[in-house]
Amino acid sequence: MAKKVKVAELVQQLQLEVISGEQGLKRIITTDDLNRPGLEMAGYFDYHPQERVQLLGRTELAFFSMLTSEERKERMERLCTDVTPCIVVTRGLDVPEELVTISQEKQLPVLRSSVATTILLSRITSFLERRLAPTTTIHGVLCDVYGVGMLITGSSGIGKSETALELVKRGHRLIADDAVEIRQTSDAQLHGTAPELIRHLLEIRGVGIINVMTLFGAGAIRNNKRITLVVRLEAWQQDKQYDRLGLDEETTRIIDTDIPLVTIPVRPGRNLAVIIEVAAMNYRLKQMGLNAALQFTNKLTATIAEDMEDMD
Repeated sequence: MAKKVKVAELVQQLQLEVISGEQGLKRIITTDDLNRPGLEMAGYFDYHPQERVQLLGRTELAFFSMLTSEERKERMERLCTDVTPCIVVTRGLDVPEELVTISQEKQLPVLRSSVATTILLSRITSFLERRLAPTTTIHGVLCDVYGVGMLITGSSGIGKSETALELVKRGHRLIADDAVEIRQTSDAQLHGTAPELIRHLLEIRGVGIINVMTLFGAGAIRNNKRITLVVRLEAWQQDKQYDRLGLDEETTRIIDTDIPLVTIPVRPGRNLAVIIEVAAMNYRLKQMGLNAALQFTNKLTATIAEDMEDMD
């Protein structure tokens, strides 16, 4: 189901002044794209994105004031459609009488802000991106390890929460335990946070629920973090071949974004927290162009080639 935001929520969030069309505050915003109708003020409506929030700034209103009375009325009649969520006037400018009259008739909210047009456009876009972004909830733990947002997944009881506790003790930060709410931004980045009910909490079997911020301080938690690496914990399978060099680069898809995946087999004696720390540092090195596995493979190939030449 597509996400929607009511105009009333936009008014409340950005503290906008309602000039007219109060009856339409329940209108729905379905896109985070905005429109500055400059061409529309000149009479060109062929590709008018009427489903977007319309912003009228100094440029649009200055041009509008140069039109004749008939032209001003005609432009506003066409600008105020049944699917337009709202019209926002920026910089605290005076709202044209034609717009007030027509918007009142069509019950289309006309709002005003004292903020400059470009700044307000950025704020509205940011708010709508957050509210309209695709979201999902995944069972797992999200930690910030050396600046890398690591989503730790695996079957129930595999040791995710215990590993997160050890990471916190080692100076890293917890974002979410058990349930991770993930939001995909317009640039295909994934950001994770914890549901309000369980924020800062960690469940340890045999101990119960602990408050990480209370026990370890504010430096041990974060409210949200971009997810850049997924670590999957799985029970060690004797007959399964695990990657020993690190050349195989797996990915997993969350919503519509592919994220690098590292699979770590779990068995008694393995220090998962240290392994995850190393995975985070190795990921950062790869991002800087330093791939230890690839360097080792190249050296090995060169050595074998040299030995073959000596034999010849």
